[in-house]
Amino acid sequence: MAKNTSLYFRIVEGRSLPAKDVSGTSDPYCIVKVDNEVVARTATVWKNLNPFWGEEYTLHLPTGFHSLSFYVMDEDTIGHDDVIGKILLSKDAIGAQAKGLDNWLNLTRVDPDEEVQGEIHLGLELLRDAKRIGLRCHFIEARDLAPRDISGTSDPFARILFNNHSAETSIIKKTRYPHWSETLELELETWELTEGGNVTVEVWDWDMVGKNDFLGKVEIPFACLHKTPVLQGWFRLLPLGNHEDDAGGKLGALRLKVRLVEDRILPSMYYQPLIDLLVESVISPAEVEDSSPLTMLEEVTTVESRQDVAMTLVKIYLGQGLVVPFLDYLSTREVNHTSDPNTLFRSNSLASKAMEQFMKAVGMLYLHEVLKPIINRIFEEKKYIELDPCKIDLNRTRRISFKGAASEAEVRESSVEMLQGYLSSVVESIVGSVAQCPPVMRVAFKQLHKRVEEQFPEPENEDVKYLAISGFFFLRFFAPAILTPKLFHLRDQHADTRTSRTLLLLAKAVQSVGNLGLQLGHGKELWMEPLHPIILCSVASVKDFLDKLIDIDQDMSEVPQRAVFLPSVTVKEGYLQKHKAEGPQLLSRFAFKKRYFWLSSETLSSATWTCVRSSIPIQCVCVVERVDENAFQQQHVMQVVAQDNDGQIHTIYIQCKNVNELNQWLSAIRKASIYNERMLPSFHPGAYRSGKWTCCLQANRATLGCSRTHSAVTLGDWSDPLDPDAETQTIYKQLLQGRDKLRSVESDIDFLLCNGKVYPLKSL
Repeated sequence: MAKNTSLYFRIVEGRSLPAKDVSGTSDPYCIVKVDNEVVARTATVWKNLNPFWGEEYTLHLPTGFHSLSFYVMDEDTIGHDDVIGKILLSKDAIGAQAKGLDNWLNLTRVDPDEEVQGEIHLGLELLRDAKRIGLRCHFIEARDLAPRDISGTSDPFARILFNNHSAETSIIKKTRYPHWSETLELELETWELTEGGNVTVEVWDWDMVGKNDFLGKVEIPFACLHKTPVLQGWFRLLPLGNHEDDAGGKLGALRLKVRLVEDRILPSMYYQPLIDLLVESVISPAEVEDSSPLTMLEEVTTVESRQDVAMTLVKIYLGQGLVVPFLDYLSTREVNHTSDPNTLFRSNSLASKAMEQFMKAVGMLYLHEVLKPIINRIFEEKKYIELDPCKIDLNRTRRISFKGAASEAEVRESSVEMLQGYLSSVVESIVGSVAQCPPVMRVAFKQLHKRVEEQFPEPENEDVKYLAISGFFFLRFFAPAILTPKLFHLRDQHADTRTSRTLLLLAKAVQSVGNLGLQLGHGKELWMEPLHPIILCSVASVKDFLDKLIDIDQDMSEVPQRAVFLPSVTVKEGYLQKHKAEGPQLLSRFAFKKRYFWLSSETLSSATWTCVRSSIPIQCVCVVERVDENAFQQQHVMQVVAQDNDGQIHTIYIQCKNVNELNQWLSAIRKASIYNERMLPSFHPGAYRSGKWTCCLQANRATLGCSRTHSAVTLGDWSDPLDPDAETQTIYKQLLQGRDKLRSVESDIDFLLCNGKVYPLKSL
């Protein structure tokens, strides 16, 4: 039985942060750590003490975790960034909130003695014979210790303490992965055998000048040694346990949303009855009013959980090759239950959420191809654009006229002209993208068009069949991506205030285009009126585009259900720095050369400027991990280790430009190789240089890795591999949690777990 752990967190906003800059403001951003490993970094919000981020992440952690930390930092152009404060949440605290945590939390001060990490491998033995009584401790090794020195390493030594006895190991310099292999003994008196208390093992970083730095401790009850005379294993290092002071809110606060989902995943055969029911619901649908597993899910899910359930169902039906019949089933029910065409798909129903998540699952590469060039142009140009007379700031405009400062009329005229240019580019890119749109999306929209036309055949409802498609395509797909491009991975950073306003105005215009201009002039924003002519002119081309989009006769058996699983499709690509391992040893900063990388489900490839290409078969990948900063004196480096058919190990080192890009590439390659049978359980987080590993200082190049691998730890996004068992468990749990509600509405189907299998109640 496998364990599946997923952590969902959203960094919403901050408030009342302290000013760290001489200007009286701060430039805050957040770093997120899971067990002291950085998993995310938000964008920097410049010159703001009440920043809004709105960034959310999903992290899959099959091996579990201990704590989740949020650090608020102030970015400095020169020197090191300042630490404002942190929030630490234990796994138990998160898990205790059944519906998740959604609250404002005060920032606490960062205490160096509390910033510990890593594990120590040791053996404890209680000696009791005629000659002596004592405590023997075998210090074997430690791993992933906190870096305390400027070089990114530490000089660790260990100490054992019991009552007034103590002993210390030797100091091993410049490593976070020390190998001691030392045995120390404490001589005890007979009366001490009846003492309670703890045996304490501490790890310290030795400093030549000043006091030593604390690296963590382990406490073992002495009574355990009476029960188990020889105790050996890996022990997690813990902090001193000082009480965290929230400074009375003086450091500000963060609003966080955090939710933990832990499931025990049964073997596939136990979920087959529920899979069969879900499949039967869409391939042999009963009457619209009849109950089915899908109608019951609509009953038991809340608005908050519906998006996750919708994505899970989309993945299940993608795996079954039935995503179009699934969407058609939900859409047909919603259409048939709608009497007013103006309200069609306007709610957060399961049908609406399923179509929305479906577009993200199969259409993100398409969206990037259509929008990315235009979004990049807007970010690069940073034009001041404003149409609302109440928000025009003449001091922020550049000189538009040589006669003097720009007037309000000139600002509006210039803004209209630039917005028209951007809107024209967006519309032209979309309406010219029929061939790039994934066929499965086109077939799904064709079915939707058909159902709406059947329900609303009246001439006065001629536009409803177009609005049903454009409502999803423009209002729920393209417009949100334009408004917040970072959340759709179109940009690495949030837009600044000026660019953000431009994107907002452009997204409003795109929404009006998606509404076919039918609501123009009916809202409160009459200052958008100068854009009405170009919006109305776009309506004909949009309708023509939608007609072409659904003009597809391909058999569903020939339609690829999800493009990212095709070998020829690139899952991720971009420029990275590749380490030049051949030839004479170069200085670290010259050893990384710019290369273009692209990843598919079959290979990880790279090319130079002269198009000399190299590639690694994904099936040969056995390690995908971070590299310690001190290995090359460079940040954001990862390693991909591959084993060829002859058993030879080959390693390439790749540098990313920031921690988010690093995590995205790590996650993408791990997902592509997640089912590899060659994955190794350990790795070296350093590099082999000058006859030894920089991490553990071992001279043998073939020695086993000194740190555990994290091959199944990935960021959740639209490219997640399908996992039918985990997805079906999610659906089963939703039905089980809503069992009482289903009984209250006298549903004729219920689900129970009997002998480990999922069955409908009526079959028991």
